[in-house]
Amino acid sequence: MKRPQKKRPLILVTNDDGITAPGIMVLVEIMKELGDVVVVAPDKPQSGMGHAITINATLRINKSNVHGAKEEYSCSGTPVDCVKLAVNKILKRKPDLCVSGINHGSNYSINVIYSGTMSAAVEGALESIPSIGFSLCDHSLEADFGPSRNFIRQIAARILKDGLPDGVCLNVNIPAVPEEAIKGVRICRQTKANWIEELDERKDPSGKPYFWLTGKFDNFEKGKKGTDVWALEHNYISIVPVQFDLTSYASIPKLKKLEI
Repeated sequence: MKRPQKKRPLILVTNDDGITAPGIMVLVEIMKELGDVVVVAPDKPQSGMGHAITINATLRINKSNVHGAKEEYSCSGTPVDCVKLAVNKILKRKPDLCVSGINHGSNYSINVIYSGTMSAAVEGALESIPSIGFSLCDHSLEADFGPSRNFIRQIAARILKDGLPDGVCLNVNIPAVPEEAIKGVRICRQTKANWIEELDERKDPSGKPYFWLTGKFDNFEKGKKGTDVWALEHNYISIVPVQFDLTSYASIPKLKKLEI
């Protein structure tokens, strides 16, 4: 008597750089080794969109065949829209894993707030799906994702096996160094930092003013061991557990006096 074959995990893949970005192509290849892959990703770059959703415009999906996945769709909306559509309209069951990326550029520290890559992972966590956002600390379109492959596979396989606490997703950042230079993986906390921003005023060809956002990263915890920035500076892959509950529980007792 034949034993029933074990069902392969269902893995949802998305990103914020667009369905044809090099990073998502690598991520899909890795996930195919672990399960059946469905891709739902933006049809154009959506970096810096945070947890934006489309409410005042039509939202469209189109079948795609970029990655040779089980199913794949491009979406006119944001990364969060992609996860919502996948869960509510496309997939016949809830996926066993949602992965977002591989992002071109870092999403460590305060950048997690603005990241479309991580917002897709957070949306997955909201749906009680074990979710991971992967980012490579290299903004170049020619970025080498090769050194990250084995680590991404191992991290994803472990989460498929063990799951994650409810309401938690992982923010994984990978240093842009050769594989042999990566020292390992560290569980970290988010570095306390901010951006010192400037709005550079310029003129268009017609003489009308426009603004270009610039700035530099200001790390308040330089050299602080245990933070994601420290790990990356020392060639470790950083993993920060992220939750969507933004409540400051420590502040509640101090603020009780405001109750009427």
